Amino acid sequence: MIQTQMQSKPTVVLTSHVHPPVYDYLREHAQVIMPAWPDPLSEKELHAALHKATAVMVFMHDRVDEDWLNHAPYLKLVAGALKGYDNIDVQSCTEKGIYVSIVNDLLTLPTAELTVGLMISLGRCINMGDKLVRSGGFVGWRPRFFGKGIANTTVGLLGFGAIGKAIAKRLTGFDCRLLCWDQMQLSEPDAAQYNIRQTSFEDLLGQSDWIISCLPLTEQTQHIINSQTLKLIRSDAMLINPSRGSVVDEAAVADALEMGLLGGYAADVFEMEDWARSDRPGHIETQLLQSPDRTVLTPHLGSAVDSVRQQIEMEAAINIVDFLHGQPPRGRINELKQTADQHLPG
Repeated sequence: MIQTQMQSKPTVVLTSHVHPPVYDYLREHAQVIMPAWPDPLSEKELHAALHKATAVMVFMHDRVDEDWLNHAPYLKLVAGALKGYDNIDVQSCTEKGIYVSIVNDLLTLPTAELTVGLMISLGRCINMGDKLVRSGGFVGWRPRFFGKGIANTTVGLLGFGAIGKAIAKRLTGFDCRLLCWDQMQLSEPDAAQYNIRQTSFEDLLGQSDWIISCLPLTEQTQHIINSQTLKLIRSDAMLINPSRGSVVDEAAVADALEMGLLGGYAADVFEMEDWARSDRPGHIETQLLQSPDRTVLTPHLGSAVDSVRQQIEMEAAINIVDFLHGQPPRGRINELKQTADQHLPG
């Protein structure tokens, strides 16, 4: 059931349900179309709503491409309630005179927190221990579920942008050695602040007890962890992926786990989610799902802190309201060749 507030105002479409204060804020300025919690708009509902839309708030499940945009003849703003925007065809939006805005920084800290949680859950066998206790099989301490801690280990960060730095900051109290690989040269102040050393991609894979992907999805990073690069990783190392599913080849990771060439894998993201790929798989690699003792898999919980999600939605809503009031959205990532009058909706 679609929730809508009928007024003679510009139409704003929300492809997913948002917190009530965000909905109430938007409906002061626009006619709002929003699906009921928790499912997004169906394809039929979305196409009908887009035909009326001046602005739309999109989420990770959306793929904003040429076909999607063709259903939105009056659209002027795509406001992402997200940070990574590889699911949005920014070039097509720009060519059609449509702003694209994102929320740049609110997702970083909760994603970094979850990453540490994935490390501890995977390394300390928390899933297996929980399963044993719930099964009634726990009768007292036994010498089992001996795992891997973080203290006195080497943690390698693939990518050292905002999320990489946030993870490094949270690991400073764990008495571990930090390495990073990034295309940008590590500055001396950052090296000192995070007590981290930059190294080559190959050396990081070979030296690290823990390998964490902090990479965006690009042509260069897609399947950067694959059957060949996995051979460089130590057989007891743990691989953590809180960034984008397609940074790793899930089938290759599953094979490495099966053959004992990788100690464990934890992921909050999956290849099936990456709408930027026309060849994205339709499901999570089955072999990964069948390896519960060597994997920890969570359903994209990176920013799933209730207060943070509301802040993210509100920031996207502010971008929309700014635009409806004739201002370019503050979180825009593209510029349009148009006059000030053309900034106004309608």
